[in-house]
Amino acid sequence: MNYNDPNQKHMALPWWRKALLLLTGPASLSYPWIPIRQLAPRHRSKILAHLCKLNPHDRYLRFGYAATDAQIESYVGSLHFLRDEIHGVFNRRLELVAMAHLAFSMDPDWSSCAEFGVSVLSQCRGKGLGAKLFSHAVVHARNEGVDMLFIHALSENSAMLRIVKSAGAIVARDGSETEAFLRLPAANVDSQVTQIVNEHMSEMDYQLKAKAKQFREILAVLQEIRQGVRRARHHSQQ
Repeated sequence: MNYNDPNQKHMALPWWRKALLLLTGPASLSYPWIPIRQLAPRHRSKILAHLCKLNPHDRYLRFGYAATDAQIESYVGSLHFLRDEIHGVFNRRLELVAMAHLAFSMDPDWSSCAEFGVSVLSQCRGKGLGAKLFSHAVVHARNEGVDMLFIHALSENSAMLRIVKSAGAIVARDGSETEAFLRLPAANVDSQVTQIVNEHMSEMDYQLKAKAKQFREILAVLQEIRQGVRRARHHSQQ
């Protein structure tokens, strides 16, 4: 097979990459797909662990102040999973390394608006997770009928501001704080299919990671048993 031939190269892709290629075009071949999974109430402990791992400066950028562990715990306890959409990226150990909160407006006069917030652990920076989570949130917001996405960030949060500016947001800076507004197009077949494909693939990825983690834990237990047997044999032979 000639992999320099674009047509043959596409034929060699797994089914999920072909699906993304149809939705996002050839550019999707140049960037790795990142599994982003919707979070539920059962993930509160993982969300809390993730946010508590943020250093003081990162907490300041995420919340607008250097939130304490107690304040973070209060925030996590107040998360409304039925009203809002909360998504995250897990590593192979099922640790939450990045998450985004898409909060829908509770004001009837602003029902078509939502606010976006994101956090990424320092060791996972530079992988485009923030940008991927933002793009993911945009798709979900469109499919929920949102036509205005609001982002409140500190002016020094250059990474977040780069993301929203590249998306075409209107940015207004007021001293140490910046507000950005992004008009969203109406949902269409592409946005709806993109969401369905991503959710299905992310769930598969999570289940595979869960099984791999379980398998590693079983191997660790077996290894401890073997070591115990060896030690017992060694003592019996003395």
